[in-house]
Amino acid sequence: MPTHTTALPAATVSVYDTRPFFEKALLFGVQNGIIDRQKLDTICEDAPKGMVQIARYFGNEFLRPELEKAKDRMVNLVSLYLESTSNGDLTLAAEALRDHSFLSRSKGGSDMLKSLVAMPQNSHFGMNEHGGFTDEHIPLLAKWSLKSLAEYQAELAKRRQVAQVIDAAIWLADKLGMEASELEEAGKDAEAVIRTALLVLACKRTEMPDWVAFEKMVAALRKKYGEAKAAGQGSDPANANTSLLAVLITIPKNLPGHLSAAVEAVRQSVLADLPKILDATLPARKLFDQTPAFMGRYFWTEDGLSEVDHHDRSASLAWNKATGGHSDDGSLLTLFLCVATKTAPKTLLTEKSAAALVRKIRKSGLSPELTRQYILNHAPAQHQDDYAQLWQAFLDEAQPTLQSDFDYELKDAIALLRRECNVK
Repeated sequence: MPTHTTALPAATVSVYDTRPFFEKALLFGVQNGIIDRQKLDTICEDAPKGMVQIARYFGNEFLRPELEKAKDRMVNLVSLYLESTSNGDLTLAAEALRDHSFLSRSKGGSDMLKSLVAMPQNSHFGMNEHGGFTDEHIPLLAKWSLKSLAEYQAELAKRRQVAQVIDAAIWLADKLGMEASELEEAGKDAEAVIRTALLVLACKRTEMPDWVAFEKMVAALRKKYGEAKAAGQGSDPANANTSLLAVLITIPKNLPGHLSAAVEAVRQSVLADLPKILDATLPARKLFDQTPAFMGRYFWTEDGLSEVDHHDRSASLAWNKATGGHSDDGSLLTLFLCVATKTAPKTLLTEKSAAALVRKIRKSGLSPELTRQYILNHAPAQHQDDYAQLWQAFLDEAQPTLQSDFDYELKDAIALLRRECNVK
């Protein structure tokens, strides 16, 4: 009896090509006359050199398993770079192999990954490193050197988004008088900084708030909402997204365009928070500092002096709080300098915060009268004259150095602060 076979239509057969992109580009180039025999020989000469270099960088070039892994890494690095720069176009990839050295394409892939692993992974200030790729990142580079282009692109998109949130927070804070170094020292989330900045701008204020100012800002928003509701312009807090206040919370017009999407996403979270923020039955401290869902969600500077004044503490209690019980000249001068620069009062500075303080002085100047008034308001009466003289003597000696335009690297200023104040 005859045997009948039924053939499947060709269109139903799908072949999944698992070859590295480098291999596909190389074969395509050879088959289409883009890559000649001489170029193939050059690649074959360069490949072993690259394997040894990579094995040495990540481990040991004398161990066969390390060399085998180095071969995989090298092929993957070349594939990553070729596929990324050509957008998967085999003709462009083959031409790149023809026109450039094999090792340069491997280095290109390595540079892509080095840039990736040096980017911030989260938006928390103080938890991200600066200064680009370092030897500490090598284990991460080893991991990513074997990842696919799709994994690289997904991670790059995520880290770019994080970087944009951080950049947006720095931009907004700068417009409100706060430097990036101060944000890092505060160690808060960039989203929290953006949320507060949007509220500050909605209230037409010009500075990032301490807790006292933040609390007053919330009270003003609640008052404005109450007035709008009474006038029939707003409904209830549950529909705050369509209220008058929601219209006031806008993206700054001069915000750089590439940061708009990041700020808009955070703005939407502020609008979602409005029902709670506008609820006058919730004390601000309880909502923002004691409710788990809101703790750390908004940002305010730590200003012990402002809180002391706000709660009407006695002068002696305020003085003890500010000085921490220290009465040596270094601690006092450190405190006085912080007051004169409108910085959170401290009796001990890190070298990083000391440098930030000097930069702030050179940007915004000193306000010596604030310290004189602070001494009159808070220092024990029997010591006020001595403290005022101590402060004036320090100013006479230190002010020219602290405000010098010639001390570009801050070396003289930091040396002075180490000598006269408390810098660790």
